[in-house]
Amino acid sequence: MPTVGPHRYLEALPRGVSSSSDRSGGVAGRLKGTLVLIHGFPLSARMWEPQLDLAGQGWRIIAPQLRGFDGPPDDHVAASVDEYAGDVIDLLDALHIEQAVIGGLSMGGYVTFALFRHAARYVRAMILADTRAQADTPEAIESRARMIQLVREKGASAAADELLPKLVGDRTRAAKPEVVDVLRAMILSNSAETITGAITALMTRPDSMALLPKIHCPTLIIVGDEDVLTPRAFSEDIQKGIAGAELTVVPEAGHMSNMEQPATFNLALARFLEHRV
Repeated sequence: MPTVGPHRYLEALPRGVSSSSDRSGGVAGRLKGTLVLIHGFPLSARMWEPQLDLAGQGWRIIAPQLRGFDGPPDDHVAASVDEYAGDVIDLLDALHIEQAVIGGLSMGGYVTFALFRHAARYVRAMILADTRAQADTPEAIESRARMIQLVREKGASAAADELLPKLVGDRTRAAKPEVVDVLRAMILSNSAETITGAITALMTRPDSMALLPKIHCPTLIIVGDEDVLTPRAFSEDIQKGIAGAELTVVPEAGHMSNMEQPATFNLALARFLEHRV
């Protein structure tokens, strides 16, 4: 996994293109642009491996590893979506990327909102997958507080046991058990400190509903039709709030639509990048 300063990330480029970037976010003047994909909770940048093939269509793909994930915790564990967004901005600056298509799934969507809130100039277009604009309800905050205590007592395996039944749809669980195995491995690669810090970030994130009308860039919203964590209604709320936003519903997918049905997810992404960006 490449690094620049303290930041780690996955990267994919079209064949024969080097990673020396120009000031527009393309590479050596030959790319259509940069696509940044921010991972969900409590996973890692590796969840975007099924999307790296999109580099073959002329895009530089960058998947940041959010602070502390997929390894030992950093000295300072992030505890807000603003801190995660700041790290993504620092990575873009270090890679000399001035503008990119920014997207995220679940927690990655919350980080995308935070990045837009603080530095909209970086956002050429936006992708919001299996996420929501609303802040946590009091009941959700109580549930997250219980999970923090559980992870402190039992470690990452407790988070895996709690979340895996909700991360994928019933059809994925029955037909693609390997997806569940990959997700479990990603969760277990994270320290208890990183996971509890991320839960704090989730439960304290601001409500982004008022932000939606301020988003005027091309926006694609994607949701799995079996998503129980952020059901379709939340994606429809986002679509109503962002003028001109597109909504794609992925059949036979739950919360991890990009991993459960990568071909359908990638097709929606490719069409959006080709025709709207």
